[in-house]
Amino acid sequence: MSGEQGGKQGGEQDLPAKETAAELARVVREHAGRLAGALVRVLGDFSLAEDVVQDAVCVALERWPVEGIPDRPDAWLFTVARRRGLDVLRRQARYRDKLALLQWSPPHEPDDRLRLIFTCCHPALPRTAQIALTLRVVCGLTTAQIAAAFLVPEPTVARRITRAKRKISDAGIPYRIPRDTEMPERLAEVLTVIYLLFNEGYLSSAPDQERHLADDAEWLAALLAWLVPADPEVTGLLALIRLHQARAAARFDTAGHLVLLRDQDRSHWDHAAIADATALLARAARQGEPGPYQLQAAIVACHAEAPTWDDTDWHQIVVLYDMLLRLAPSPVTRLHRAVALHRHAGPSAAMAELDALAGDLDGHHLYHAVRAELLRDLGRPDEARESDERALRLTTNRAQQALLEERLTWG
Repeated sequence: MSGEQGGKQGGEQDLPAKETAAELARVVREHAGRLAGALVRVLGDFSLAEDVVQDAVCVALERWPVEGIPDRPDAWLFTVARRRGLDVLRRQARYRDKLALLQWSPPHEPDDRLRLIFTCCHPALPRTAQIALTLRVVCGLTTAQIAAAFLVPEPTVARRITRAKRKISDAGIPYRIPRDTEMPERLAEVLTVIYLLFNEGYLSSAPDQERHLADDAEWLAALLAWLVPADPEVTGLLALIRLHQARAAARFDTAGHLVLLRDQDRSHWDHAAIADATALLARAARQGEPGPYQLQAAIVACHAEAPTWDDTDWHQIVVLYDMLLRLAPSPVTRLHRAVALHRHAGPSAAMAELDALAGDLDGHHLYHAVRAELLRDLGRPDEARESDERALRLTTNRAQQALLEERLTWG
């Protein structure tokens, strides 16, 4: 690929605008991180490399819907980014000479992307900055897209990214794979960011950008599992995400309303994907002792493999939650255990657990929604209504609000 195309050429695809946008998103996910990593390695400037890649993506957004998708879109993006870098560095001969020698031939080992992920998720950076920087640099999302996904102003996201890049530069955070002694802490940060990113997308009721975050998280988890194949928690997180994704098609009805697990049409689940994910989970179990992501994946697998809601192995789920609480105790995990205990031992046993969580979770909408369901099963409808009303006031998720409003309407 010698340069930017000025018009349609032999291998270019002439696709509708929607398909062109989807193809650009795919190309960016697959190649932008590796492209930025290659430029960081040559330039020695994290911020500059990220900026020229984003410039290339913006040019593609303008040109591809009109000119068509190039036959080698990764090389097209690289050519544009390289030219932008030359423009910026035209007065810095040493960098210019190094950049001019850089050629685009996809490497056999994507070490640059691994370095990028670990740099973006350095523990010296705030968690919000880690997420924003990962989405911008590794996934190739624009600042506007990140802001829309997390419902924060675009200038706020821009400041987070700018501060993060400045921190990387000022603190001399190295652009490299962590040493063996550093890997446990650093890998834990990367896994947490991917997990939070997936939750942000999966729990969203919006049909477009926010749900794409779940796809980006799955892609990152798959990349990490390929690059660090022997770590059981990396494999466990990928299994967890894929088990959730396999059931995603049944989570909302045609009107966009949230469908609870017990009411989902299980024929809409991707059972082949569930089988593949459970095989991943079995591999993780062979790799080492179960960690929090493996245990969460095992819980989701119990749901995914049950033919019906009534066939769910609630006893096994309670046992898995007990194991999870020993490794990673949290009030939210205890709340989810109480939901399983409701099905296994009845509403009275679950309510006793819930009462003990009141101090920690009174401001959490799910706590009150679960409490309302238990109260209804205990024959206390007036208190159940009060709990549903409290849950409705606490959530900002549109799908959850609609579900709670329906509960309140029909009692």
